[in-house]
Amino acid sequence: MGRFKKNKTKNSRFRYQNLMKIIAGVDEVGRGSLIGPVYAAAVILNKSINKKLLIDSKKLTKPKREILAKYIKKNSVWATGKASVKEIDKINILHASLLAMKRAVIKLKKKPTLVLVDGNKCPKIKDYNLNSVIKGDEKIPSISAASIIAKVTRDKMITILGKKFRGYYWHKNYGYGTKQHLKAIKTFGITSQHRKTFSPINKIK
Repeated sequence: MGRFKKNKTKNSRFRYQNLMKIIAGVDEVGRGSLIGPVYAAAVILNKSINKKLLIDSKKLTKPKREILAKYIKKNSVWATGKASVKEIDKINILHASLLAMKRAVIKLKKKPTLVLVDGNKCPKIKDYNLNSVIKGDEKIPSISAASIIAKVTRDKMITILGKKFRGYYWHKNYGYGTKQHLKAIKTFGITSQHRKTFSPINKIK
């Protein structure tokens, strides 16, 4: 009987520690784009959310992403962060992505006890516990949720920019190096939103 009580206490403590963990998932979007800021999102999911719905944003259609983004926002603590075109050109895209992630995490209204970051690198944030997860957007629901929020947020911003810089079809290519976009660059030139250190932008005078 005494042995049973001991194991029960140990298991209860383990469950309690897990319940007390506040896990945030973090992901970025826009690293490969030729234009605009790189965005990141940090998400702490509520227990009530249906995690089966949360998959990598790249595997979802635009309408499904937008519906899920609204659902996630209603059922989580979330925040976004970004790094500007100037910051990308100054410190490079990797460090700018990490900076956007850091800004998203710090903006969360609830401090997580553990931050899981998609990829193989983590931003440095004092007094935060961070772990990187390769292909985390496919494995960790909170990271999948972050990828959806980041993607929808950036796509909306790029679509608005596309109305100002017409002819580049940013509402379709979101700044990535499609044939249509590259042809438009040759025709109309580079804009203030193009990343000057990116190829082929850096080859255009």
